[in-house]
Amino acid sequence: MADCVRVPLLLLFICSLPLFYPSQAENTGLGKARSNAGSLQNQPGGAAPAAMNAGAAERILGAGASAPRKRSTGWKLSEEAVCRDDLTRLCTKESWNNNLAVLECLQDKKDGTEIANECNHLLWNYKYNLTTDPKFESVAVDVCRSTISGIKECAAEELGKGYLVSCLVDHRSNISDYQCSQYITKMTTIVFSDYRLICGFMDKCREDINALHCGSISTGEKDIHSQGEVIACLEKGLVREAEEQVGAHPIKDECKKSIMRVAELSSDDFHLDRYLYFACREDRERFCEHTLAGEGRVYKCLFNHKFEEAMSERCRDALTTRQKLIAQDYKVSYSLAKACKSDLRKYRCSTDSGMPRAREARLSYLLLCLESAVHRGRVVSGECQGEMMDYRRMLMEDFSLSPEIVLHCRSEIEEHCSGLHRKGRTLHCLMRVGRGDMGAIDSNCQGALQNLIQEVDPGADYRIDRALNEACESVIQTACKHIRSGDPMILSCLMEHLYTDKMVEDCEHRLLELQYFIARDWKLDPILYKKCQGDAARLCHTPGWNETSEMMPPGAIFSCLYRHAYRSVEQGRRLPGGNNETRNITWTLSRDCKVEVHRILHQRALDVKLDPELQRRCMTDLGKWCSEKTEAGQELECLQDHMEDLGLDCRNVVGNLTELESEDIQIEALLMRACEPVIQAYCHELADNQIDSGDLMECLAQNKHQKEMSEKCTVGVTHFQLIQVKDFRFSYKFKTACKEDVLKLCPNIKKKVDVVICLSTTVRNDTLQDAKEQRVSVKCRKQLRVEEVEMSEDIRLEPELYESCKQDISRMCQNVAFGNAQVIECLKESKRQLTQRCHQKIFKLQEVEMVDPELDYQLMRVCKHMIRRFCTESEGKNVLQCLKQNKNSELMDPKCKQMITKRQITQNTDYRLNPVLKKACKADIPKFCQPILNKATVDRELEGQVIACLKLKYADQRLSADCEDQIRVILQESALDYRLDPQLQIYCTHEISQLCPEEAAAQEQTGQVEECLKVNLLKIKKEECKKEVLNMLKESKADIFVDPVLHTACALDIKHHCAAIPPGRGRQMSCLMESLQDKRVRLQPECKKRLQDRIDMWSYAAKVAPAEGFSDLAVQVMTSPSKNYILTMIGAGVAVLFLMGLLCGRITKRVTQELKDR
Repeated sequence: MADCVRVPLLLLFICSLPLFYPSQAENTGLGKARSNAGSLQNQPGGAAPAAMNAGAAERILGAGASAPRKRSTGWKLSEEAVCRDDLTRLCTKESWNNNLAVLECLQDKKDGTEIANECNHLLWNYKYNLTTDPKFESVAVDVCRSTISGIKECAAEELGKGYLVSCLVDHRSNISDYQCSQYITKMTTIVFSDYRLICGFMDKCREDINALHCGSISTGEKDIHSQGEVIACLEKGLVREAEEQVGAHPIKDECKKSIMRVAELSSDDFHLDRYLYFACREDRERFCEHTLAGEGRVYKCLFNHKFEEAMSERCRDALTTRQKLIAQDYKVSYSLAKACKSDLRKYRCSTDSGMPRAREARLSYLLLCLESAVHRGRVVSGECQGEMMDYRRMLMEDFSLSPEIVLHCRSEIEEHCSGLHRKGRTLHCLMRVGRGDMGAIDSNCQGALQNLIQEVDPGADYRIDRALNEACESVIQTACKHIRSGDPMILSCLMEHLYTDKMVEDCEHRLLELQYFIARDWKLDPILYKKCQGDAARLCHTPGWNETSEMMPPGAIFSCLYRHAYRSVEQGRRLPGGNNETRNITWTLSRDCKVEVHRILHQRALDVKLDPELQRRCMTDLGKWCSEKTEAGQELECLQDHMEDLGLDCRNVVGNLTELESEDIQIEALLMRACEPVIQAYCHELADNQIDSGDLMECLAQNKHQKEMSEKCTVGVTHFQLIQVKDFRFSYKFKTACKEDVLKLCPNIKKKVDVVICLSTTVRNDTLQDAKEQRVSVKCRKQLRVEEVEMSEDIRLEPELYESCKQDISRMCQNVAFGNAQVIECLKESKRQLTQRCHQKIFKLQEVEMVDPELDYQLMRVCKHMIRRFCTESEGKNVLQCLKQNKNSELMDPKCKQMITKRQITQNTDYRLNPVLKKACKADIPKFCQPILNKATVDRELEGQVIACLKLKYADQRLSADCEDQIRVILQESALDYRLDPQLQIYCTHEISQLCPEEAAAQEQTGQVEECLKVNLLKIKKEECKKEVLNMLKESKADIFVDPVLHTACALDIKHHCAAIPPGRGRQMSCLMESLQDKRVRLQPECKKRLQDRIDMWSYAAKVAPAEGFSDLAVQVMTSPSKNYILTMIGAGVAVLFLMGLLCGRITKRVTQELKDR
C-alpha cells in the first residue's frame, strides 16, 4: 500500500463542480484516461481508476465473491454475476458501460439490504483497490497535465507515492481545468462511501470507534457499502465531549483532527457526508429539489429548512450535528471558508494550527474578528458578509450549536425552557431568565449568553434573530416601514415604539429580552459604536471590539460616555490638570456621539433592567421595595420614592440617574409620550433642544393644569417634583443657579425644601434690613422664586407641612385632589378644625403668602388674567393689594373676586396676615391694643381682635393718619361683606342664619346682612352679637362710608348738600343730620327714612350701651349727629351755672366782709 501520510488530503471531495456522468466521460479526456489505464492490465497489481484490466480484476476478485477467471480488456462491473440482478433492478442501462456510474448508482441506495452481500463486498474491494494503488497517478497525470504544470507544489511532487493527487486536492480551488476538477471530485465520491477507504482514518480512530461502539472495522465481517454511520457516531461523540456531557468519551487528538478533516473535505457536496445524505435524501427532494449540488448549496438549503414541520427528525439531527462541527471549525462550511478566505487573511483572523478546534478555527472567533473589522469601517466582501449573516442567524436559531450554552445553561433549560428549541425560542427563554423575569440565573450561563449575543451581533441586523423578526414583523411594517430592511435603526425604531399602541406584546417581550444583553455591551449597538468608538477610546480606555475585559463591569463604558455627555466644566466638573479652557474639547464628547448617547438613554429609561449598573447595584432593593411594581417605568419610580431607604450603592446610582433626568427629562420616554399634547401646545421649542437643561420639566410643571395635560402626564410630572424635594441636586436649574450660594450660605443642607427655606430666609432678611448688597446672587434669587412657586402648587412638595397635616387631610380633605394647591386651600378653609400642629404650619404658610402673594398658588392661578389686566405695573409683593383695589370693577372676573374675598377674610382674622396694615399701625397697635397682644401666641390667629380694637379707636378718632386710612378701608370692605368681620362671624353666626337667611344666601356684598342685623337689633338676644352690632352703629357715626346702605340711599343728597365737606371723622354724617333738621332742605325720601332709622338706632344704642366713662361720653358727643345741638346745650348750661356762680359768689363775699368788719 502506498504511503498514507498525506493521502487523506485526497478526501477533499467538495469541489465546486458537479459529479462526472458517463455520458460526459466518453467524450472527454477522462474517457481517454480510462483507455490509457486499460493498457496497464498486464502489469502486476495494476489497477486503473476508471476501467480495470483483466489481471487487476482477477487479483481484486480473488478476494471477492466470484471465482477468478480470465477477463477481457475493459472489464466492467456490470459483467459480474453477483451484481447483475441489483444492477438490472436499480440502474439504467446507459450506466452499465461505465464502472464509476455503476458504482455511484449502487452505493447511493438508501438501505444496504437492497443490494446482495456479495455485490456489496465486490464493490468495496473495487473501491479499496482503486483508492490505495498509487499507479492511478498516471491517470491524474494525463487528465491534469496542464494543471500540474501550473501549480509549482504539485509539479515538484515525486510520482508513485500518492502525493500528487493529495496535492491536487489541496489546490483544488486553483484548478480551472474542467476535466481535472471532475476527476478529483469523482475520486472523493468513491472514497467517502466508506470510512475504511480513507487512508489513515481507521488507524487513528480505531480505539475511539470501539470505545464509542460506533461499529466494526473487521473486514471479515459483513460489509455495508455505506458506513457513514461510523463517522456520524464519531462526530456526535466529538460534540458530546465539547459540550462536556455526562459520560462523554474523550476522543484522541489525532482522531479529532481526522474527524474534522473528513467533515471539512465533505463540505462542498452533501453526497460525501454519507450519513447525512441518506438521512436527508427525501428532505432534499422535498425542500431543495432545484438546488444544484456542490459548493455547499444543498447544505445551506437544508439548514434554512431545518425547523420546518415537514423536516424529518433524523435529517434535523444530522444537520444539527454538522452545524455543531461548523461551530467548532468554520472550515467545515465550504461556502463560508471560500467566501471569507481573503478577508480572513487580510485581517489576520486565522492562523495555522495543528488542532482544527483551536481558537482561531472556531466559528465564533471568525465572526468576532470579521465583525470587528466591519464595525471599524474596514471593507469586508459582500459575499463574506452574506455568509456571516447566514451563520449568525443559524447560531441564534439553535442554542444547541453553542457548546457553552449547552454546558452552562443546562439546568436553566431543563427548568424553564424545555421543548422550545425551535426558531430561537429557547435562546430567548434563556434571555428572559437572564433578565431575572423567571428566577435567578447562573453567572456562567449569563456569561455564555452574553458571549453568544456578541458573536451573532443581532444589533447590526434584527433579521438575525428569527424569533424577534417573526414577533415584530407587524410592528416593523407599520411603525418602521420608512427604514430599510436590515438597517440597525430598526431596533432603535422598535424601542421608540415600546409601550405604544403600535407595539404588540410578543414583540415587546422579544425586544426587551434582546435589549437586556445589548445594553450590557455598548459595542452591540452598531450605530453607537460607530459614532463613539473614538470618544470611548479617548475617554474611557475601551478594549477592541472583539476583546473583553473582566475587570470592566457591564455597562461601564456607556456609563462613562453619558457622564461625559452631560458634564461640562461650567457645571463644576473638575478635569485632570492643565487649563480647563484648552482641555475642554479633549474631555467632551463629539456632537455625533452625544446625539447617540442621548438616543440610547431615552430608550433604556423605559426599563430599569436595561441599565446594567442600576440593576447590579439595586437588585436587593428592587426585591425589597419594588417587587410588586411590574408596569413600565414603575421600578425606577419606586426606587426614587424609597431613596432614603436604599442601600448606599443603590442610592448613589439612583441619585446620579435622577440628577441626570433633571438635566434632560426627555430621558423619561414614557413621560414624554404621555405629555406630548401639552409639550406641543406650550413647550415645543424647548423639546427641540438636544439637552433641555431642565427647561422642559419647568415648562411642564408650570402648565401642569392645562386642559391638554393628561392624567398620566400630571402624575409623572408630580412624581418628578416630589423626587426633586429629596435633594436639591435633583433640580438641575436650581442646582446650577444656586450651587455656590448653597455652599456658602446653607452648607450641609441636602433636602431641597430646606435649601429653599434657607435661601429664602436669607433673601427676606436682607430685604427687610435694607442690606446694601444681597448675599444671594441674582441668578439664584430668580430661580429661587421659580422653586418657591412650584413648591406652593402641591402640599406634598413641602414634606414638613404635609407630614404635619396628614391626619387633617385624611379627615377633612380626603376627596380633594393633590395639585393646584387644592389641598392647601381646603386646609385653609377648615383651619378652625385643624389639629394644633397643622394649624401652626398653615398660619405660618399664610403669613409668608400674604407678605409675598406670588407664592399664593391659588390666587395667582385664579387671578392670572386679572393680574395682567389691572396689576401689570405692580410689584409682586403688591399684587394682592392691587387686586383688592380693583375688586369691585365691572371687568373683574367673578372667580378672581371670590378668591380676593377669601384672602381678605384671612387677612382680617389677624393683623399679622395684613402686611400693609401691620406697617401702617405699628405704633397704634401696641399703644391701644396691648392687652390683646399679651394674650396672643406666635402661630395662632387673634380672630380679628386687634382689628376690632383699632376700629373702635377709629370711631374715637384717636388713630394715626396712616393707620386710620387702612382701618377706613377695612371698615368700608367689611361693611359691604359681613364675612370680612371675623368678630361678627364668630358671635353672630346663629343670629345671621335665623334673622337674615335670605340676605346671607345672596352673598351680594352690598351690606344687606349688616343692615338686617341693625334693623333686628332688638331681636338679638346674645350679648356678644348685640355688642358687635352696636359697634357697627358706633363706627357708622364716624364715617358714612362705613354704612353702605345709608350711603347708597343718601348719595344724591351728599352730592347736593355736602359736596364741599370732606369725608371722615363724621363730617358728612353731621352735614346730613343738620340737613334733616333744616326745614328748608328737602332730602330724598329714602335718605330721610334711613337717617331717621339711624337716629332711632343710635338712641337705642345709647340706652343699651351707656358711656362707661368720661372719655366714652366725650366720644359719643363728638360723634353724635346732634353734636352741635348737644354742645350748644352744654355750653348754655355751663354759662347758666357760671352766672349763678357769679351771683352766689357776690353774696358770699359780702357776708364775709361784714363778718370781718365786726
